[in-house]
Amino acid sequence: MTERDSTTIQRSYKFRFYPTSVQRQQLAMELGHARWVWNTCLAWRGRQYRLHDKHVGGVDFSRQLTFLKGLGPYAWLKEASATCLIQKLRDQDTAFRNFFAGRAKYPRFKKRTHTQSIRYQLDQRQVAGRYRAGEFLKLPKLGALKLMWSRRPQGVPKMVTVTQDGAGRYFVSFMCEETLQSLPRKPNGIGVDLGISDVVVTSEGWKSGNPRHLKTHARQLRKAQRRLSRKRKGSVRWHHQRIRVAKAHARVSNTRQDWLHKLTTTLIRQAGLIALETLNVRGMMANRCIAKALGDVGMHELKRQLAYKAQWYGRELVQVDRWAPTSKTCSECGAVQKAMPLKVRQWTCPDCQTAHDRDINAAKNILRLTTGGRPESHARGGVHPLEVVA
Repeated sequence: MTERDSTTIQRSYKFRFYPTSVQRQQLAMELGHARWVWNTCLAWRGRQYRLHDKHVGGVDFSRQLTFLKGLGPYAWLKEASATCLIQKLRDQDTAFRNFFAGRAKYPRFKKRTHTQSIRYQLDQRQVAGRYRAGEFLKLPKLGALKLMWSRRPQGVPKMVTVTQDGAGRYFVSFMCEETLQSLPRKPNGIGVDLGISDVVVTSEGWKSGNPRHLKTHARQLRKAQRRLSRKRKGSVRWHHQRIRVAKAHARVSNTRQDWLHKLTTTLIRQAGLIALETLNVRGMMANRCIAKALGDVGMHELKRQLAYKAQWYGRELVQVDRWAPTSKTCSECGAVQKAMPLKVRQWTCPDCQTAHDRDINAAKNILRLTTGGRPESHARGGVHPLEVVA
């Protein structure tokens, strides 16, 4: 029995819930109040800086907010949960910190959109009566939510985010600190070549295929969007059809996400070391011929999932330099061909007469470069660890 290490992680969960009519009204009010607090605080901060050259923050406006609640014209602010309003002010402080650090643009005023979210802070002194994994979750002024518990979290959340998406669905998401056991160690490694015909091709010859989620639902999407374009914008029927379009897009996104999770989990369980090629996805998306198919693959999401799952389960994940000629290098003798057009899927090495499948050969070269490559090979290719993308 091999010794397995444990890792403490922050794991996020997202569950759908079905609010009652009363909860829908309360949520609409909470979202509206939080949006008003964000916009009013943003305007107030800008005015304080322009007129008085004074830097103020969310704590300063929180005092003003407490004062406004005591006034008759602003008594309606008491109808919303105080924790949601405070969290909006904290979010704005974070937005300004990112702006001053050069990581983001100046915060903008929020409009009433179809996708909105608010955050609730759970009092850890009373959390036992408000949350029990797999059984119930109670939020201030909303009460118990009808959650679809698809999993049972191990830890206890401190913050809960309630989101309404464009399709009119409601979700709760939170993060818990958990301890994971690493998977049994494996000495083998696999090289992974990414593509469109087959999203993943490994050095062992396994091909994942490509379900082409967008193409599968293209007819349904076209039909729904054409009906939307015929309706007067803002009318009742336009809103109903907009929700149908949003649900169709959500179905595509959900099936893609589910397939990618199953694919990345399969790769993580196959080997102790996974080698990937580095692709310039943004540059490839500039090619209109493949942009739509490439976007449907979700390569960035695939790499992101591989990165954090490898960190969770004790796997090593590395990337090979994007300029390494993996496709036109013979994995047997190391000879590099002068050219290898994309239309060539099968080729034979003129030096050693080995027949190659283009993608499998590339995956073998990707794996070989992680161990230093062949001494006689003229192919270049640096190797570096893949960082987890937040």
